[in-house]
Amino acid sequence: MRALLVCSTALALLAVSPEVASAQMKLSPKATAPGGPETRYFTSIDGLMDGNADVILKETRQGKTVTAAVLDVCYPVAKNSDRKDRFVVNLQVAGQMLTGTTQSLGAKAPVTVKLLRKQAGDTFEFRGQIGIGQAVTEVTSPDNSDLSEKEFLDNQTSDDGITPQPKDFTDVSPEAIAVKVKLDAATEFLKSLKGQEVEVTLASLSVGCDALRAGEQTINMSVDPERAGALLAKFKAMPGVVAAGWTAGMTEMDRTIRFAGADWRDGDKINRDKLAAAVAGVLSRTLAAKPVSQSFNPATGKLKLVFKRPNQDFPALDLTDTIEVAGLISPDKPGTTDKLMLWIGSPATTTADESGGAKLNLSDEASADEEGDQPDDNGSIEALAKELKGQRWDADKSVWK
Repeated sequence: MRALLVCSTALALLAVSPEVASAQMKLSPKATAPGGPETRYFTSIDGLMDGNADVILKETRQGKTVTAAVLDVCYPVAKNSDRKDRFVVNLQVAGQMLTGTTQSLGAKAPVTVKLLRKQAGDTFEFRGQIGIGQAVTEVTSPDNSDLSEKEFLDNQTSDDGITPQPKDFTDVSPEAIAVKVKLDAATEFLKSLKGQEVEVTLASLSVGCDALRAGEQTINMSVDPERAGALLAKFKAMPGVVAAGWTAGMTEMDRTIRFAGADWRDGDKINRDKLAAAVAGVLSRTLAAKPVSQSFNPATGKLKLVFKRPNQDFPALDLTDTIEVAGLISPDKPGTTDKLMLWIGSPATTTADESGGAKLNLSDEASADEEGDQPDDNGSIEALAKELKGQRWDADKSVWK
């Protein structure tokens, strides 16, 4: 029922009308007196809009008789599109017929609804038509089940993944931040990021049905950990921002080391070049490779180390392995701390013919067949922990060891 409607409407999602936020259905549960009105919900009207719409039909009943109904439909604006529009319509009830008209909240397209509702035991059938703009969808949806208001509300809970004040960076990642902003302020917020040294996660620009119904969008970003706190403080003061904080990101605790930061600081700044050189020295031994370069992404602070070594698969060909290792250096928690964290990613190796003269062209198709296999880093994390006199994370006890 996350069904895809083929229609030609256009929707500027990030500039969507404030009506989106105000057109919410009333979800507060209320005690129902015996014999009094009852609220029931349908959230899976199969086949509606070719099976790709996100639907909520709220009914108020007196016994088995429907006395009021509200249909909330969120749908793609075009086939295979990630962009969504939505309409909420109060339906007129005449026996088994449910009818109503409205307009979509984004594109302001005219909407007409005409549904025949039949009950057979504990299931319900809906047939009819829904028109949006010039597009008309035939509805044929048998065997639908309804939910009580409590069941419906229990299914509506969602977590935006934002932690405003984490105690440390064991559950959230130091470079990963997120901002929840009202939809009518999202465009200006995103425009304010232009020219700034932040990376916005492309997927978070897609406004889904949950965001349209809540009237709020969560935008995920990556930023240099040393600038994350100040940037979040700035974001929290911006118009339309509801919440801001850290979230999940690139770091994995089984590849993370915590160690004393005193030897790796210049004043209040981390001497990242010195630390990166030390890391490269250790990895050159464990990977049996020569360091070639080290660099930091100015936006995210992500470390990139490059190594080279002779390929041993067919030594007579003089092929070369190029090994790239990603890393992240950060404090171990927000605010003042005397500890640092180092995360090191799994090595990524490519092989090429870099010898003089004619080259042997190579292709490597093994990675697609071996998805999930981690390359052997020859004990690099343990070697780094020893070099830095650091601690590893104990996942079983959720403590540094």
